Amino acid sequence: MKEKTFRSPYTKVIHAGQHPDPLFGGVSVPIFQSSTFAFQSAEQGAARFAGQDDGYIYTRIGNPTTKALEDCVAALEGGCGGLATASGMAAITTVCLSYLNQGDHIIGTAAVYGPTRTVLEKEFSRFGIEADFVDTSGLSNITACLKRSTKMLFIETPANPTLILTDIRACSRLCKEKGLLLVVDNTFSSPVVQRPLELGADIVIHSLTKFLNGHSDVVGGMIIPKEKSDFDRLRKILTLMGGTMDPHQAWLVLRGVKTLALRMDKCQKNALEVASFLSTHPKVIWVNYPGLESHPQYALAKEQMDGFGSMICFGPKGGLESGRRVINSVKLCTRAVSLGGVETLIEHPASMTHAGVPKPEREKAGITDDLVRISVGCEGEEDLIADLDQALAQIP
Repeated sequence: MKEKTFRSPYTKVIHAGQHPDPLFGGVSVPIFQSSTFAFQSAEQGAARFAGQDDGYIYTRIGNPTTKALEDCVAALEGGCGGLATASGMAAITTVCLSYLNQGDHIIGTAAVYGPTRTVLEKEFSRFGIEADFVDTSGLSNITACLKRSTKMLFIETPANPTLILTDIRACSRLCKEKGLLLVVDNTFSSPVVQRPLELGADIVIHSLTKFLNGHSDVVGGMIIPKEKSDFDRLRKILTLMGGTMDPHQAWLVLRGVKTLALRMDKCQKNALEVASFLSTHPKVIWVNYPGLESHPQYALAKEQMDGFGSMICFGPKGGLESGRRVINSVKLCTRAVSLGGVETLIEHPASMTHAGVPKPEREKAGITDDLVRISVGCEGEEDLIADLDQALAQIP
């Protein structure tokens, strides 16, 4: 069966892009740990450089192990192909370098991954590229920010770390009307939970470090475009700039992807239990989780997501100091940034992941000083709740 005929994500994560080794029959995709590949003749080498032969040349340009991962994630997202990168930020910068020119303008989600915003605001501005960040959960906020020079809408939904959602279909209609490229960072959901290309996005980005790998041991990224013309453009820039992934890194992620659907089942179940617990706790003022009916976009979450993810943010009574006390008091949850691993991680965005965003802009985006972010893992939910309960009990 071809990958695109697989209906279930449980099947796709195990089989898409992956085939037994034709040389020895190995079930696991081999690690082709080679920087360069031999040609059978001068003519074959010339044909490969001319694009007339699909064989491999040099690992920066392509590698069989990396290709298996790219094909797998592309099948999960429903794209025309995948481009694996050395990190999530390499994926983001590759997309921006591929499409933005001097004088162009980009609109992004205000509550976006901290380094993404920092790069676009402080680094790309050096090359004459202007960036504005707004609350993209309201379409009117986007339209009010549009300029003649706007070329790209970059959204992250659910947003990091506020868990605010953006309507991908509505953004797609706007972008098609205005001739903009719609790029969606789907890291917080994974393709098991949300597939933006099916909702009208042009390009999807992932930090493979997170849910797709799932074991907190690899850094990587992925770009999945919908159209072949975008794939060709992105591939050209990626291979020229050198932000490609190495084969051992790709193999580790490919191994992690095989359990993605199973991990998402467990961590989402845990997240709903934890969020429900926090929402009724006397030491907690507010909780944001798309799976709670109290979430302002609960209806949208049910419409565009197949689940609610495993990310939670909440504000304890007492603000910043109470948040620090909770983080310092946990015994099972791990105090660390990143997300999407089998272990539960807890962190304070205002002083950690989003410290590079100026405080006024941070607060405008909803990233308040009291916000605590949890990436719920695959432990037993009763143990997680017990740990958070005893940590919250430390608040005076």
